[in-house]
Amino acid sequence: MTQYYQEILVPVDGSENAEHALKQAVQIAKRNNSRLEILNVIDIRNFTNAFGSMLDMNGDIVYSTFNSVESYLNKLKQAIKQQANFENVRIHARFGSPRVVIANDFLTDYTIDLIVMGKTGSNPVERFLTGSVTDYVTRNAKCDIIIIHK
Repeated sequence: MTQYYQEILVPVDGSENAEHALKQAVQIAKRNNSRLEILNVIDIRNFTNAFGSMLDMNGDIVYSTFNSVESYLNKLKQAIKQQANFENVRIHARFGSPRVVIANDFLTDYTIDLIVMGKTGSNPVERFLTGSVTDYVTRNAKCDIIIIHK
């Protein structure tokens, strides 16, 4: 039995693993004539940890981070259009816990039937302290998941 996917989610975080997964997801989307949803989740906990539990009052750090993420996502989208000749791509930036947004929140807002993600984007210390986002998503998401090993 052949499975066809119409809405494919690819979470990206700037890591080599995530971008490798994105390349694989583009090929899957092309074969299935699917829409590709590229998502970056901005973990607000990084702001509070890095700045002594205080965000700057006017939001400059958050605004700057969002603009950087938006620029990164737009570059990925343009590269996919130019290099893979694939147009059916949308980009998303969200604030929150990456594991919860990917496995639950985004799937509530969009009809995702496949998540394609790298096996890890965090370093060993982050995985030890918070656990792997990939592990959480594979245990909790209510759709098919492909983990790309580089």
